[in-house]
Amino acid sequence: MSNQYQSSGVNISNGQKAVKSIGQMVQNTQDANVLAGVGGFGAEYSLKNEVSEIKNPVLISGTDGVGTKLMLAIETNKHTTIGIDLVAMCANDILAQGAKPLFFLDYLGIGDLKPEKVKQIISGIASGCEQAGLSLIGGEMAEMPGIYKSDDYDLSGFAVGIANHDKLLGPNRVQEGDVLLGLPSSGIHSNGYSLVRKIVNDNELDLNAKYSGLDGTLIDNLLKPTKLYYKSVYPLIESNLINAAAHITGGGIVDNLARSIPNKLTADVKRNSWPVPAIFNFLKLHGKLDQSDMDEVFNQGIGMVLIVSPDKLKRVINDLKLKNEAFYEIGKVVNRDEQAVKFI
Repeated sequence: MSNQYQSSGVNISNGQKAVKSIGQMVQNTQDANVLAGVGGFGAEYSLKNEVSEIKNPVLISGTDGVGTKLMLAIETNKHTTIGIDLVAMCANDILAQGAKPLFFLDYLGIGDLKPEKVKQIISGIASGCEQAGLSLIGGEMAEMPGIYKSDDYDLSGFAVGIANHDKLLGPNRVQEGDVLLGLPSSGIHSNGYSLVRKIVNDNELDLNAKYSGLDGTLIDNLLKPTKLYYKSVYPLIESNLINAAAHITGGGIVDNLARSIPNKLTADVKRNSWPVPAIFNFLKLHGKLDQSDMDEVFNQGIGMVLIVSPDKLKRVINDLKLKNEAFYEIGKVVNRDEQAVKFI
């Protein structure tokens, strides 16, 4: 039967080799709460230690992918960091609601399952989980030659965290006078890549070239992995030092920060209060984009916004400095002025 199955494009032996090759890196992400991980019909994760100290526990979950950034990884055969993007898109979302990360599951659908390539992809996911405080406890690896071309694959993931319901971050905690602290992004992160690829194709840009103003090759800039904020931000959440947070993804600062602003207030964001990384100016120039295009599509150098009470600002700043986390004071929360978020 296996020979017949292999003739249809599915190689069971390669699948077994791939699973074996990733075993140790997966295990390295797991904490003491993991009772059973990869290999069973379902992973087992104990909440006994987590809920004992939480008065009103609630699970926070998030699922996401990495969009068409994958196409650049596939085109250039660079697969070691795309898994970091996958984890970050999920982990940063649940962090922004105040969750302590618990565990992560991934899905990999692929055209031709090559063990070494799979190992590279999963190594990125494992690295992301370690950076995010998540145990990688399971997933699915599906070889589907009828859906994907030989070199193609797709990724999605699912993160779960836990929080005290009474201490969740959100707009209900935000007050007039609160300060906006922007934490820098590592680059484009994982949003806007359909536009990025159009700019590259329309201008016939060489992905392997070094263009003026950019540090490294163009593809190095485009595939720079999404930054994870767990190690810098979660201690602030634990200490009840921030009121709300916004993970800046598709829709830019305006759309994402608006989720954390109550109806009666506005976040005034000072446009020139942080340095915009060179890759964004490069894309703006070659794509002939106006500022509204940039605002709607890209994070423009801010990956996470923290909303902080003035009386806690000094403690937050000191903590970020201790963590060697860069930050910028990018604005303030004021009485509502037409919209939830406004550039000034």
